Amino acid sequence: MTKTILITGSTDGIGLETAKLLVSEGHRVLLHGRNPTKLEAAAKSLSDLPGSVASYVADLSRMADVGSLAQAVAKNHPTLDVLINNAGVLKTPNTVTPDGLDVRFAVNAIAPYLLTQQLRPLMTASGRIINVSSAAQSPVNLEALAGRVQLTEDFTAYAQSKLALTMWSRSLALSPLGDGLTIIAVNPGSMLGSKMVKEGFGVAGGDLRIGADILTRAALTDEFAAASGQYFDNDKGQFASPHPDALDPQKCQKVVEAIETCLVDRGSDLFW
Repeated sequence: MTKTILITGSTDGIGLETAKLLVSEGHRVLLHGRNPTKLEAAAKSLSDLPGSVASYVADLSRMADVGSLAQAVAKNHPTLDVLINNAGVLKTPNTVTPDGLDVRFAVNAIAPYLLTQQLRPLMTASGRIINVSSAAQSPVNLEALAGRVQLTEDFTAYAQSKLALTMWSRSLALSPLGDGLTIIAVNPGSMLGSKMVKEGFGVAGGDLRIGADILTRAALTDEFAAASGQYFDNDKGQFASPHPDALDPQKCQKVVEAIETCLVDRGSDLFW
């Protein structure tokens, strides 16, 4: 059965490789990117495959763009089967967004939360939210998440943002507000050959297909159908325990509340 799948950050790296696999299997993949030229090139590279693609431009460091993306998807697609929150940032010349947030927290944790909330009405009963996490997870400084404190070290901000993503994934999955959706955080594999790894660590990295394979499995297979709220560590090849903070309901709820306060303060309507 053909599924409609939105993959953020799908103009290169693991996102594009995942899109190739899914389109090759005949699915309808909604590509997303910040750069229109790269987005067009990505769509063209998939044009001869059995499935279909549509393209959406949005800068996920801008919460207004996140809202516009959700509205555009809703306008063109009555249902959405899978959302893969893949877009991520490690290093950037300017670490503060126009909304006054840390770019790493904005793109890696806050924007995925907002996009998830706004697209939930489109999701089918068997819908899945796949959040691309990381083995890098560090305790979240809520003041930094809110943009009131600046973190100067890129990897520290990245690791905190990925734990924040993992924490809200579990919190929403276990909440009645999760609407029965399957919400899973996945570490697709450490040091794979994405642009982020090449720019951040100066190494070529591993085979991107390792990450694409696990994201495709998480999106489609029965193996993940009853795994809502869990964390899959592809470095270990199995479901595993995330950072202990992600298993603490009170800490997870504080992260969710901090994210929602950030969004409300900046005029974002979580549910339109």
